[in-house]
Amino acid sequence: MFTGIIEQLGQITAIEKEDENIHFTVQSNFTNELKVDQSVAHNGTCLTVVSISDNEYVVTAIRETLDKTNLGEWKVGTKVNLERCMLMNGRLDGHIVQGHVDTTAICTSIEDQDGSWKFTFQYETDQVTVEKGSVTVNGVSLTVVDSKEKQFSVCIIPYTYEHTNFHQINVGDKINLEFDIIGKYVAKLIGMDRS
Repeated sequence: MFTGIIEQLGQITAIEKEDENIHFTVQSNFTNELKVDQSVAHNGTCLTVVSISDNEYVVTAIRETLDKTNLGEWKVGTKVNLERCMLMNGRLDGHIVQGHVDTTAICTSIEDQDGSWKFTFQYETDQVTVEKGSVTVNGVSLTVVDSKEKQFSVCIIPYTYEHTNFHQINVGDKINLEFDIIGKYVAKLIGMDRS
């Protein structure tokens, strides 16, 4: 379980393909605090630490994960948003984030709003967002400001822009998207989600 409050940017330092799996080596300032079998969210994707060496650790993405996320587009040097799992005795500063990416979305516009940035994303699934509701973009817990069918916008403050990989997102880029878990349950109960 995560909160969507990014702890730091990590960097991909090696990529190794093995059958249908891809092993990513990640450099991070908190590697020395990790342990094998620990869950870490990478751009909102929950992955298990499988090995640790100095300030780098390795996680493995299987075909299912690669098909539903943007991890297959990562290259050596890619900066990724990192968050360790939530401590149950702390404040929930973001919202409940599972680290289970629902789909990807494409950035369709970025507006400079003289002190913040408005990012608009479009997606293909039947899931919904609501204005002032929560959504997770590349693992970042955000508030929806505009919600339309298969499209939403979020506004990014300078701190978030600088301390996450939002400053690297361009129009046309693919991002990982996790919809609000409570909203998903409500949609399922009223029959909006037929899956």
